[in-house]
Amino acid sequence: MLKRRYPLIAPLLALTLPAVAAPDPSDWPAVLDEADGQTVYWNAWGGDSRTNRYIDWVAEQMQAQFDVEVAHVKLDDTSSAVSRVLAEKQAGNDDEGSIDLIWINGENFAAMRDSDLLFGPFAEALPNFALTNADDNPEVVTDFTLPTEGYESPWGKAQITFYYDSALIDTPPQDMPALLEWAKANPGQFSYPRIPDFTGSTFLKQALIELTDQDDALYQPVEDADFERVTAPLWAYLDKLHPHLWRSGRTFPDSGPNLRTLMSDGELSLAFSFYPTDAAVAVREYELPESVRSYVLEGGTLGNVHFVAIPYNSPHKAGAMVLANFLLSPEAQAQKQSLSMWGDRSVLDIDQLDADARALFEQGERHPSELPTDALSNTLPEPHPSWMTALQDAWLERYGVN
Repeated sequence: MLKRRYPLIAPLLALTLPAVAAPDPSDWPAVLDEADGQTVYWNAWGGDSRTNRYIDWVAEQMQAQFDVEVAHVKLDDTSSAVSRVLAEKQAGNDDEGSIDLIWINGENFAAMRDSDLLFGPFAEALPNFALTNADDNPEVVTDFTLPTEGYESPWGKAQITFYYDSALIDTPPQDMPALLEWAKANPGQFSYPRIPDFTGSTFLKQALIELTDQDDALYQPVEDADFERVTAPLWAYLDKLHPHLWRSGRTFPDSGPNLRTLMSDGELSLAFSFYPTDAAVAVREYELPESVRSYVLEGGTLGNVHFVAIPYNSPHKAGAMVLANFLLSPEAQAQKQSLSMWGDRSVLDIDQLDADARALFEQGERHPSELPTDALSNTLPEPHPSWMTALQDAWLERYGVN
């Protein structure tokens, strides 16, 4: 049973009790001792059954191995958790926050850092962080061009991956101009999630990177760029694409999982996900036909690392650090990457692990619906986080009335 909280009483207690000192991330035995018996309220996106079952598995392991309960607070939008921490800070609640860990990256990380809402640095002190080999893999310490500076701990990798029904399509489109021509020839067979869904917003960035001739501007704050000039090719492209989308672009699917459902129902024959093994897992679980195949665009696709972070006013920072460290263990990373669990890519440098740890990641013969092992070598970096919000606002202004 989860431990109850009494948020209305906490401000009164704060008047009489001294602030509790934050645990020292470098004293790991002390962190483990303090974490024993704590409940960690982990705010994480809850919109996909595979993600949820992995977090359920993590909760079981945390209870069994560390006597730490994990309560998955399911979010529709991570920004709601950011707003909650900000509201607590404005109310003077600096010690008894309602959130202990957040699945976060991009513009939400930037917003929390700007408002001093995060505890840290802690990530590089986690015993398992060394397994990422950050010196050779700088993406685990960089979030949408911003250095994480130890205020986030990596736990997975994502990259746009397209999938299609090979029984219906011989050769899928290999870039954004080809996608437009394909959509014209196959009306109603493709769509993307409604903004501000994260997967839909990522599609906008993928298209913008391909279509604009002002690439460098995307990796600086948006206010330093001529937004209208940089994005003009994107809006011209979408104006041409939308009439040929599912339901003629009058409405959009809610999310990446909703795209998958539309594929399953036969309403789409081409879709995409931010998880490279999404289609393969769905085929294994009989959600998609065996004829579905995955691929990436010829010029590469947008990818990033996702992180967890600890709010500055978490009352269970020790438990949150133990959870973040467990998420970086070979055991947890291999389980997460397994097609039987989630299929999310590992952030560990697997080649640097010992033989026993490497063996955990061996999954046998590649599934026919999976990408080839070297397909994700061309990963396009994320733009500066300010572009995400600007693109979402501009999209909603142009198309959001639908």
